[in-house]
Amino acid sequence: QVQLVESGGGLVQAGGSLRLSCAASGRTFSSYTMGWFSQAPGKEREFVAAIRRSGGTTYYADPVKGRFTISRDNAKNTVYLQMNSLKPDDTGVYYCAATPGLFGNTALRSWNNYDYWGQGTQVTVSS
Repeated sequence: QVQLVESGGGLVQAGGSLRLSCAASGRTFSSYTMGWFSQAPGKEREFVAAIRRSGGTTYYADPVKGRFTISRDNAKNTVYLQMNSLKPDDTGVYYCAATPGLFGNTALRSWNNYDYWGQGTQVTVSS
């Protein structure tokens, strides 16, 4: 089992940047594919980015490609989401998630394939 704690959210103007962090407990962090999801008020939770166990392969939702970067440091049990050129549409609660499963490119974009979730961190982008 793994516990996840997100940090780094806040209020930023459009065009600004934020770096989210997700610290994981446990000694098997490197065994999990990690993902970031966002949820805006009144909307479903949406895939943002994911990174494979070794960190060698990453995946992004189309709206964030070229602006967001997911990375991980397995020695520190931490996954990051660097968010640049932020837009008001990026506003939402951002959740870190972990799965031990070996999913394909499509399945890992589905929130219900992740077993462990953090409490979320609010990101608000003002226009």
